[in-house]
Amino acid sequence: MHIGKANRIMIFGRPGSGKSHLAFDLHLKTKIPLFHLDKIFYTDHWVERDTREFLQLQKNIVNNKRWIIDGNSIKSLEMRYKRADLCLYFDLPRITCIYRAIKRQFTDKSFIDDRAPNCPEKISWSLIKYLWVFDKRVKKTLHELKKKYPSVEFRHIKSLNQANKLRIEINEL
Repeated sequence: MHIGKANRIMIFGRPGSGKSHLAFDLHLKTKIPLFHLDKIFYTDHWVERDTREFLQLQKNIVNNKRWIIDGNSIKSLEMRYKRADLCLYFDLPRITCIYRAIKRQFTDKSFIDDRAPNCPEKISWSLIKYLWVFDKRVKKTLHELKKKYPSVEFRHIKSLNQANKLRIEINEL
């Protein structure tokens, strides 16, 4: 499937892999509504939203005909996957993602608007640990989802070269 033909696109993967930026670029090119899970999962000052409310908000989104959802909630991975036309999994090298997560602290990306109010960019050991083991946390679930929903196109982006090719594809829309 050409990326321009997809109406429901889920983007997830390691923090620092470029998911939010790519989601924003894709939104600008396609005009498909964009939803960032961090903006829904957290409320003011990084306070986690009630799980049931968070899941209901996502359910409301995935039931729409068109969406781009950027985010990693493992609890709701299947909810998004089974409704998606296209799944983009960003699995760039750990060191690349750590570097980018640190660099992000000094870069203004407020134009993307992917955070809840008063939730500034921050890096912590828990974020680095989460980033480091992310692939292990999702490997089994992804394998099961790909078997269960074979009609969803799955793209595994493992390198900056593949990410750049995807950006070129988006720019050509």
